[in-house]
Amino acid sequence: MKRPRDPRWYNGYPTGGGKPIGETDWHRDVLLDLIDVLKRFYQDQPLVYVSGWLWVYYVPGNRRRRVAPDVFVVKGVPNYDRPNYLVWEEGKGPDVVIEITSRKTRHEDLVKKFDLYQNTFQVKEYFLFDVLGDYLDPPLRGYRLRKGVYQPIRAVHGRLPSQVLGLHLERDGKQLRLHDPSTGPWLPTPQEAQQWAEQAQQRAEAEVERLRRENEELRRRMSEEK
Repeated sequence: MKRPRDPRWYNGYPTGGGKPIGETDWHRDVLLDLIDVLKRFYQDQPLVYVSGWLWVYYVPGNRRRRVAPDVFVVKGVPNYDRPNYLVWEEGKGPDVVIEITSRKTRHEDLVKKFDLYQNTFQVKEYFLFDVLGDYLDPPLRGYRLRKGVYQPIRAVHGRLPSQVLGLHLERDGKQLRLHDPSTGPWLPTPQEAQQWAEQAQQRAEAEVERLRRENEELRRRMSEEK
C-alpha cells in the first residue's frame, strides 16, 4: 500500500500535544479569550503574530526540544496561520508569553518554563495568571527581561504594564483583562465584541426605520398640500 503524501503544510515537526487545552473551563476560557482579544487588537498589523497552545520548536532537527506557551506574541514576523512555530525559520522566538497557571503546573511554569523563556528564548516579558488563586499571591505576576535576567514588573493602579504590547494586564475575578491606556477601557472579550456589534446593528436598523417613517410622513404632508 502506498504511503499517503504529507499535506503541503507539513514541515516534519508534530503538531499534536495530547494534553487538554485547559485544566478547567475557566483556564480554557481565559486562554481562548486572550488569544482572540490580542488577534483583534493586532489585526491591522501584518508583522505581529499572535498564537497559543502551539508547539514552538527551538532546536533544528530535534522534535523533543519544544514548548507550548498558553498565549504568545511575536513582533516582526508575518501574521498567518502555522502548523507549529520553528524558531530558526522565523528568525526569532516569542516577545511576550502569558501562562494560565495553577498549582498543578506551578513547577513547570515557575521553574522549567521560567528558565527556558529567560535563558533560551530570552522572551522580553513573561506573565503568569493563576485563575483560581491556587498558589500565586497576587494571582497575576509579570517579569521583564533586563540584562538577561527576569525582574518583577511593578503593578500600576492594580495593573501590570506590558511595554512590548503597549497594554496593561488586569485581573477581574477569574478573567484576565487587557487594558489599553491610550483609550481607557478594557479591550472587549469575544462575547462583548459580539454583543456590541449586535447593539450597533440594532441602533442602525432603528435609525433606518426612523428615517423611513420621517420620509413617509413628509411625502404624506406634501401630497395633502397639493
